[in-house]
Amino acid sequence: MAVGAERLGEVLIRLFKGHPETLEKFDKFKHLKSEDEMKASEDLKKHGATVLTALGGILKKKGHHEAEIKPLAQSHATKHKIPVKYLEFISECIIQVLQSKHPGDFGADAQGAMNKALELFRKDMASNYKELGFQG
Repeated sequence: MAVGAERLGEVLIRLFKGHPETLEKFDKFKHLKSEDEMKASEDLKKHGATVLTALGGILKKKGHHEAEIKPLAQSHATKHKIPVKYLEFISECIIQVLQSKHPGDFGADAQGAMNKALELFRKDMASNYKELGFQG
């Protein structure tokens, strides 16, 4: 199931609306106060595409993603200081957007499988955070 460009930004919009504290971690988007401003932001759409493309590449590795996780954890721990809790938040948003856009194709089994894959991703990120000394 392909995720269209409009859905890429939708995940971030849902994240920012549901967890406004996460917006503070994004200097490029802090100024976006309304959902309409967020929807109109090309930068937000581009970042959504970057996030979901990277995550999709990691998930396709089916747990054999150490080479991709290490640099991602490094940047998210040391440069961006993104807590693991925020990764949980965006995981929930990804599942919610997929379910809302593809209710027939993304039922309970698919949601469970996606949740499991995202949980593995978060655990591996957290493990790398710990190695880096980040308590996120």
